[in-house]
Amino acid sequence: MKRILKVRGIIPYKDKLLLVRLMPYKANLKKNNDFWCLPGGTLEDNESIQAGLFREMVEETGVEPEIGNLAYIQQFHSGENDYLEFLFYITNAEDFLSIDLSKTSHGLCEIAEIGFKDPKKLRVLPKFLATEPLSDLASKPVPTKIFTVI
Repeated sequence: MKRILKVRGIIPYKDKLLLVRLMPYKANLKKNNDFWCLPGGTLEDNESIQAGLFREMVEETGVEPEIGNLAYIQQFHSGENDYLEFLFYITNAEDFLSIDLSKTSHGLCEIAEIGFKDPKKLRVLPKFLATEPLSDLASKPVPTKIFTVI
């Protein structure tokens, strides 16, 4: 089993989150990509967590994130892989209000749709995003929560 390290940005704005719907091939789905997730991706070899998150956010959105607190760690298995995801709050949400995917290096080839959405009204992964109280947490120090999906 291979362990894959991922990083994602949590960007709350007016009780919504910046969410992406991936292209079907990017989501490694043969049948359905009808879910939304946080922007981010896989760390490269020898890349630090924060450097990887910064790179992934710029590649996908064209916006340089201001990385805040580590909020969640999630571990899950999919197929033959074990995933460990680090989810950080991004504190400059206003900078992500008008994203032009055509001006990004990876946005158009990886992302089908992006925008601030209510996670309670969508099929969102990780699922706990639909129930966690996300408003105002970006500016407050909070303990990191760890989720293991079995």
